[in-house]
Amino acid sequence: MTSHFSRRGFLATASASAAALALPRFALAADGFVNVYTGSDSNISDFWTNVILPGFKSVNPDAKVRVVDAGDGAGLRAMADRAMAALGSDADPQVDLFEAFTPDQTEGSIDAGLWVNFAETGIDALDKVNPAARQTDFDLPYRGSQVLLAYDASRVAAEDAPKTWDEMTAWIHANPGQFIYNRPDKGGSGGNFVRRAIHEANGRDPQKFTLENFSADYAAETLPGAWELLNGLAPSLYEGGSYSSGNTQSIQLLAQGVVTMTPVWSDQVLQAIAMGVLPEDTGLVQLQDLALCGGFSRITVPTNAANRDVALQLAAYVLSEEVQSKIITELGGFPGVSWDHVDGALREKYADVIPATIPTFPGGDWDAAINDGWYRNVAPGLTRG
Repeated sequence: MTSHFSRRGFLATASASAAALALPRFALAADGFVNVYTGSDSNISDFWTNVILPGFKSVNPDAKVRVVDAGDGAGLRAMADRAMAALGSDADPQVDLFEAFTPDQTEGSIDAGLWVNFAETGIDALDKVNPAARQTDFDLPYRGSQVLLAYDASRVAAEDAPKTWDEMTAWIHANPGQFIYNRPDKGGSGGNFVRRAIHEANGRDPQKFTLENFSADYAAETLPGAWELLNGLAPSLYEGGSYSSGNTQSIQLLAQGVVTMTPVWSDQVLQAIAMGVLPEDTGLVQLQDLALCGGFSRITVPTNAANRDVALQLAAYVLSEEVQSKIITELGGFPGVSWDHVDGALREKYADVIPATIPTFPGGDWDAAINDGWYRNVAPGLTRG
C-alpha cells in the first residue's frame, strides 16, 4: 500500500457517470503510439516527456511514445475501466501504461487478468527493485518519497544527527525551541511524524495498522500512547508547543534559521536544496530503528494494451540506473530500485537518508481518528481549519 500522505495525492473519486463522460476526451487514434497515462502533477509529466522519453528514444529509435494527462485519479480510473471493458475483445483500450496507478483502484481487475504480471514477464532490472517497495507482482514501483529529518548543518554535525526515535527525542529536549512539525491534517511531513509516534507507542510494528482492522475501540486502545509521547515533546518544541501550518512552512522556518530541525518530504526538501531555498549542505537523516512513513508511485501495464511489448520495454528502461539516478537529481524523489543500483556518488551523498525500512500507514477511518485525537489530546488550544 502506498502512503496515504503522498504530497501529490489524487483528487476525490468522481462518480461513475462523471468518469464515463470524461472518456471521449482521451480517445486517441490507433497510430502506433504507446500511450502513457498519468494523473500526477505537471512536474511528473514533464519529467516523463523531457527526461524519460528522449532517453528511451535513444535506445529504442523506432519507438513512438506520448504522455497523456488524465487530469487526476478519476481520469486514470476511467481509462482503467475502459481497459477492463475491452478485456477479452478485439477493442483497443487506447492505454498502454499507467503512471502512478495501482490495480486495487479497479475492483476485480487482478482476478480478471487485466494487469501484466511483471514477475512472469521477466523484464530487465526487476531484480533491482527495492524489496521494501514491492507490493504486488502487478505493479512496478519506480519513484518514491519518504519523510526525513532535515537539519541545519551549521548547528548540528552529521555524526550528532539523531538516527533513532530515542536519539531524536533526546535532541529535542536538549535543544528546546529548535524543532517543529506541522499539524497532521495540514501536510504529510507532520502527519507522518505523528504516525511515527503511533508506531513507537505500539512496538514499532506497522503491521498493527491496516484499513481492515480499524474500529473506534481499537483506535482508543492504540492511539493514546502516541498522544503521551507527543505531549512529552510539546514543551521542548518551537515556542513551547507551536506547530507549522504545512509542509512548506516547516521548510521556510528551517531556511530562515527559526528552527534547527524539522520533518520534511524527501522530494520537497531535495527540490528546495536544488532551488537554493535551503543551503546545499542542509543535513538530511532517516531514523534507522524504524523510518518515518513513505510511499511509492507505480507503473501498471494492461495485458490487452495494443503496444504491450514496447510498454514493457519502457517500464524496464524506467528502472535503469540512468533514469533512477535522475529521479533523485532532477525530480527530488527516491529511487524505486535499491540504492545499490543508482549512481555511486549519489549513494554516498545521501547515505544518511537511505532507509532500512519503508513503513506505510493506512488512510480511511484512521485519518479522522488520528487528526481528531491529536487536536483533542495534543493541541486542544488550536482551532482546526
